[in-house]
Amino acid sequence: MTRFGRRFGLAVEGLTPGYFALVMATGILSVGTHLEGVDLLSEVLLGVCVASFVVLGALTVWRFLAYRSAVVDDFTDPRRAFGFFTFVAGTNVLGVRLGLEGWHAATAVLLAVAGLAWLALGYVVPWTAVLGRQERPVLATANGTWFIWVVASQSVAVAAATIEPVYESVRRELAVLAVVSWSVGVFLYAAAGVFVALRLMLYEFGPEDLTPPYWVSMGALAITVLAGARIVEMADAPMVRVTRDLIAGVAVLFWAFATWLIPVLVAAGWWRHISRRVPLRYEATLWSIVFPLGMYAVAGIYLGRADDLPVVAAIGRIELWVALAVWAIVFTAMARHVVNTVFRVPAEPGPTRAESDLGVSG
Repeated sequence: MTRFGRRFGLAVEGLTPGYFALVMATGILSVGTHLEGVDLLSEVLLGVCVASFVVLGALTVWRFLAYRSAVVDDFTDPRRAFGFFTFVAGTNVLGVRLGLEGWHAATAVLLAVAGLAWLALGYVVPWTAVLGRQERPVLATANGTWFIWVVASQSVAVAAATIEPVYESVRRELAVLAVVSWSVGVFLYAAAGVFVALRLMLYEFGPEDLTPPYWVSMGALAITVLAGARIVEMADAPMVRVTRDLIAGVAVLFWAFATWLIPVLVAAGWWRHISRRVPLRYEATLWSIVFPLGMYAVAGIYLGRADDLPVVAAIGRIELWVALAVWAIVFTAMARHVVNTVFRVPAEPGPTRAESDLGVSG
């Protein structure tokens, strides 16, 4: 095997399960720019989103076939296992964006794939990573990735609401799916919030533990807002009719809390990288910052339109450009990282797994 082949193999083996956050981040920014009429940029981002989805899908299958023990290790590690839910969310975000282009059949197919994965992972991951572990206390490993389960649930609601106007024959079923997955996501957010809060209060917590996925706590709120706004806009199916006012009110409350969290998360990042001098370098979980920023923007735009809240929509539009700037920075850093660790010939032979990794972090 060539030196490049060994480096590439090590990179695939160490591929973090949360890398589909790249698809999530790029897809939601494509949605946001489409809503704002920036069509050329939206189409470019859509192309990057599709390419990322295909490449990551192929690498994930390759990893499962060639490095199954590494996949099993991820499933049994509560610090990483919830990253598998990024596949669900990324698939649905891509489906929603394709639906905006009128490709509703693609949205429906991706929703079916993501829905099945959501159900399967929703039972498998909590067992393999939390309930089935012998080591205790598992609570000490709770982190921001646990909120990705919430994001996956709400992405199902958004995708179902997206195609509900098109498929009239299954309108009621799609309404049930949207409301149920939205409700499950709300309860999961409460549970994840309690677990993570207890971890912060009961166990030692240093700056090295404050990883980028803690931003998902805000992103999960934002996608709950978006899902709620989309459900409010759905046709008057029985499940929607009896919950519309409740969901609309809760969506506004969640948007307010998401807004409050942003300065907290920024301050936490300052404490980690400026006050405590933890180096800021590329890791795959940085996409867990980009997605929440983009989702907050799109959620604000949608909520402002659905509930006639122009101030909320204006804040969303401003945030969209902030998220685009952060996306460009992280994408550039990712490209340099992959080139340096996989494609560039190393000065010394025998790269370590950490050096050749595509972006693994704890």
